[in-house]
Amino acid sequence: MSKSYYAIIDVGSNTMRLVIYLREKGGRLREIENVKAVARLRNHLKKDNRLSDEGIRTLLTTLTSFKEVAQSYQLEEMVCVATATIRQASNQEEITEKVSEHTGFDMRILSEHEEAYYGYLAVVNSTPLTEGITVDIGGGSTEVTYFKDRELVESHSFPFGALTLQQDFFKKELPTDDEMSNLRQYLIEQFNTLPWLQKRKVPLIGIGGGARNLVQIDQNLKEYPLAGLHQYKMKDSDLSFVKNYLFTLPMKKLQKVEGLSKDRADIILPATEVFHSLYDVSQSSGFILSRKGLRDGVFYEQLTRGMGTHLFPNVLEESIQELVTDYDLSVKQINHVQHLSNELFHQLHEKGIGGLRKKDWQEVKRASYVFNLGDYIDSEASSQHTFYLLANRTIDGLMHMERLRLALLASFKNKTLFKQFLHPYKKWFLKDERKKLRMLGALLKFCYCLDSTRRQTVEDLELAVDGDDLNMTLYCKGEWMPEEYQAEKQKKHLEKCLKKSINLSFVEK
Repeated sequence: MSKSYYAIIDVGSNTMRLVIYLREKGGRLREIENVKAVARLRNHLKKDNRLSDEGIRTLLTTLTSFKEVAQSYQLEEMVCVATATIRQASNQEEITEKVSEHTGFDMRILSEHEEAYYGYLAVVNSTPLTEGITVDIGGGSTEVTYFKDRELVESHSFPFGALTLQQDFFKKELPTDDEMSNLRQYLIEQFNTLPWLQKRKVPLIGIGGGARNLVQIDQNLKEYPLAGLHQYKMKDSDLSFVKNYLFTLPMKKLQKVEGLSKDRADIILPATEVFHSLYDVSQSSGFILSRKGLRDGVFYEQLTRGMGTHLFPNVLEESIQELVTDYDLSVKQINHVQHLSNELFHQLHEKGIGGLRKKDWQEVKRASYVFNLGDYIDSEASSQHTFYLLANRTIDGLMHMERLRLALLASFKNKTLFKQFLHPYKKWFLKDERKKLRMLGALLKFCYCLDSTRRQTVEDLELAVDGDDLNMTLYCKGEWMPEEYQAEKQKKHLEKCLKKSINLSFVEK
């Protein structure tokens, strides 16, 4: 089966990027190549808004280089888009003609609304958020949107970016106290011109390189143990701490900060102040990074052509299905184990055993899709592989804590391994939460044992309480000896969590 590759070139004011995507079996796009060039085209925009000859040469040289890289792939589609600097250039017609002549690219100049829209589209198609404010600060413009119920409500493009703010407010590479204060006052005034930004009390979602660097710095300062940036959440105090930390550093040390790209060292402070000021104006409930941005939004639009909507119906379901496909999991087994888990969970809940809540079922159900997924790599160490893969792989639709909880449930084998996996994150959970997760993992593990041969032999179960004993009747078709052996062997984990003995009776249905 031939592979389908897609490419996009993003001509920004600060950086230019070529990204190559591979379309997965499940239909989603996976980034496999990302080539960046710090062109800083904004610096080549003259006072009359004409892009200088040197700027055009830089643009063409970079695009030619990108073209050579892209030619090593058999592309289904190539898209080239440009944002603020080219949009604001008075000689944009000349620029697009030269790009076409030298590279053959039909460079599409995005309007302010399109640039904001694609950022919004990327966020709602790759996160669980149904309401929020997006902010994408480039070199020469800053796009903000407000969406509710996943629908775009408002959008705006401010004519300032990290580069222009640095040039307009800082006399030297690094700002003084007064310059930072003046910048903050200016930004708050600008954001307050839009009533729909004020006091929203919803998540603020950062898009682009500045937001990405900010999160990387925060994670490094905290020695954050989970991998991945997408859907990482910061609080107001985190933004303030990182901003103040960066402000104290001389340029040489700033360029060596872990997580900060050297080429962004001189513009990270204006970018951080944009996020912090907007956070305060909107009285945000948290700052969340979306690694998916304008480029992804463009392709989400392409992928959903003919669907009647550009929104994926359920982001998390799409991601889970992607995992099921990637790791060749049995849908038939998943559905059967879900049925047995559902029966056991709700009978325990109805009898008031285990302190289960109805919402706990959603976590069990989610984990049932990917339980023991690491067996795909190595059956002997499948629990370790399952935990590592799920805890450290970006799963669109799951925040970091939700992803960790999923990994703990889906990798459950025994108490010892559970505690080992949990150890680096122990402080993230209350004692009762840890106990609950262990019990849910044990419940799911037990139900998988009831289908150990993948024949769906155990069709149903019934639970009865007799003092400190749980009598479980399992209704079967065909020979159930392998399932009985595994269930008797593994029930001890659930018994310890429930503090009850479990007596199993296998009977013919």
